[in-house]
Amino acid sequence: MKKEIISTDQAPQAIGTYSQAVKVGGTVYLSGQIPLVPETMEMVEGGMEAQIRRVFDNLQAVAKAAGGSLADVAKLNIFLTDLAHFPLVNQVMAEYFEQPYPARAAIGVASLPKDAGVEMDAVLALED
Repeated sequence: MKKEIISTDQAPQAIGTYSQAVKVGGTVYLSGQIPLVPETMEMVEGGMEAQIRRVFDNLQAVAKAAGGSLADVAKLNIFLTDLAHFPLVNQVMAEYFEQPYPARAAIGVASLPKDAGVEMDAVLALED
């Protein structure tokens, strides 16, 4: 199957050897997003809630560039440097998603790029 590279200036550009997303058939694999502001490539200012919102906004922009939306997310992976923020992730996520919710994992990690507190990646299921 042919791979299609998805790219948008509405989300942070890749800071390594990866694409923002790759579409294969009706499946889109969104790379991990940290709370970078696309226009400046700097970390969003504010606390953890601002970081979580920025990550969802970044994922939303890449999903849109792929021809979908967050409603098409089949699987969401959340990486947190402090699992105490898990309830806040749930609170903010409820503003971006409606039932039925995607499958999800929340994983505690020691550190993330650029000292981010949160990173998320996702898999979209689109029509072929």
